[in-house]
Amino acid sequence: MRKSRFTDQQIVTILQEHDAGASVAEVCRRHGVSEQTVYRWKQKYGGMARSEVQRLKTLEAENVRLKRLVADQALDNQMLKDLLAKNS
Repeated sequence: MRKSRFTDQQIVTILQEHDAGASVAEVCRRHGVSEQTVYRWKQKYGGMARSEVQRLKTLEAENVRLKRLVADQALDNQMLKDLLAKNS
């Protein structure tokens, strides 16, 4: 997936501009993004504050780390089962 040129905090600021009364077209023109991008951001980050976005990113990173850990552990368990099956 392509990396966004905007940080999460910048996205929240852009969405706050829209919530303050600016039209979607005006926000898009000012920041050089498409309307679809603004609606997609609004769906993902709508109603969040900057601190909540930072916490979300931290939780997502931790989730990725934990999923990797579980996958490695499952692989180790499977290798041990295979080894025990060969020895029996």
